Amino acid sequence: MHDIEPHFNWRHLYTAENDRRSPFAGRTYSEFYFSNTIYNYYIHPQWDEFGSRTLYAKLLYCDYRERFCVIELIGEWNDLLYNDIMFFYRNVVEPLTDEGIRHFILCGENILSFHSDTDDYYQEWFDAVEDGWIVCLNFRDHVIHDFVKARLDYYLAFGGRFDEFNWRGLTPAQLFNTINSLMMKRLNP
Repeated sequence: MHDIEPHFNWRHLYTAENDRRSPFAGRTYSEFYFSNTIYNYYIHPQWDEFGSRTLYAKLLYCDYRERFCVIELIGEWNDLLYNDIMFFYRNVVEPLTDEGIRHFILCGENILSFHSDTDDYYQEWFDAVEDGWIVCLNFRDHVIHDFVKARLDYYLAFGGRFDEFNWRGLTPAQLFNTINSLMMKRLNP
């Protein structure tokens, strides 16, 4: 787990620690000192903690003019035991929606499992984005299965073309435009 780094090819375009409007503004990182863990497994120090014990994130890109962000996730998303969605929503999503972000792209290749509880925070998040959307890219099949069992498909867009999406080869603007086009087709068939 300590070898899995957040996507770094956009760092010349954006870094959350240098964005005063970001929930991660002012953070400093070590390339050598590993302190955060997921179940006793150290993770790369570039991942950001936000209050959860099992879920970490990296705000890869944020565009306040176009009102979108891209967030990569790692770990176990456990709402049942640790209320991860509350920490994620209150400490990451809410500050971004307060800054006008209405389109969220969540990259989930590194989410190992999902355990649901209630959908209150998902509903609050969905209501907060108004005319926007929340898209989950490349989450594992068993995680998607658990999303469906928890009936999160009302709030989150996943599946279909979003399951095997090569987002790393695109620029943030290309990614947003492609996802937005796909979402418009889903919303207005």
